[in-house]
Amino acid sequence: MKIAVLMGGVSREREISLRSGENVVKALKKLGHEVVPIDVKEDFFLVLPSLKQFDLVFIALHGKFGEDGTVQALLDWIGVPYTGSGVLASALCFDKLMTYRIVEKFVPVPEHTVIDKPTRESPFGFPCVLKPRREGSSIGVHICDNAEELEHYSQIELSLYGELVLQRYVRGRELTASLIEMDGELRILPILELRPRRRFYDYIAKYTPNMTEFVLPAPLTEEEYRAVCESCLKAFKACECKGFARIDGILKDGIFYFLEINTIPGMTDLSDMPASARAAGMSFEDLIDAIVKTVRR
Repeated sequence: MKIAVLMGGVSREREISLRSGENVVKALKKLGHEVVPIDVKEDFFLVLPSLKQFDLVFIALHGKFGEDGTVQALLDWIGVPYTGSGVLASALCFDKLMTYRIVEKFVPVPEHTVIDKPTRESPFGFPCVLKPRREGSSIGVHICDNAEELEHYSQIELSLYGELVLQRYVRGRELTASLIEMDGELRILPILELRPRRRFYDYIAKYTPNMTEFVLPAPLTEEEYRAVCESCLKAFKACECKGFARIDGILKDGIFYFLEINTIPGMTDLSDMPASARAAGMSFEDLIDAIVKTVRR
């Protein structure tokens, strides 16, 4: 097929998207496709009409404008099929508050609230978690140990985002599950346990070599494994995701607490989904081929 790969973008995750896109381009070429990489910048609207010539658009964008339903809406408008979830699911999953409102009916979610002005008070005590309502790659996420830290970080992040999610801190094991539709069935790749050499799996731990230990498959009891899988499948379906996604959460006392859905998981050399695919016996090219095959044309 003739495939365009959208990469780069205008979000704070631009550099990560470029790395993901480069890997996807190489893989698609190895699979025999005609591939055109497109670095998405502010002039994307001028480029948009040219995408009609492609059989498929592979979206390797992360963050705002790429993962939040905006690009998906534009591609729907011109009638070009693309990888991943549609407009509604993309917009929903990029907004943590809206995601929680949907999935908390089906799976455990840490208690949370939304703030729009700096505060020293946490209804959940300390430590607590402060995060942007709409952002990715753990950008702007802070674990606040006291009122001073909460006030400091809420002032900084509110100046950038306007609204923040304040959440109960759950101390447990950080797990991530990659889901993909294969042969008409939604499958969960081997579950990954993340053991960062920082306090949590933040931006630095995600994208710096040797900053996080990957344990694959995660050492789970049958009951724990079943709890994680059931929660992830329920969350994926509740949000009406399509094709593939990655779900992050915390396992504590046998309960898997849902944190977020990533509708366009990273495809860098250090990313979680490719690692889980390798543990399942899939090469990176196998993974990209499987993602392409999820698209309903």
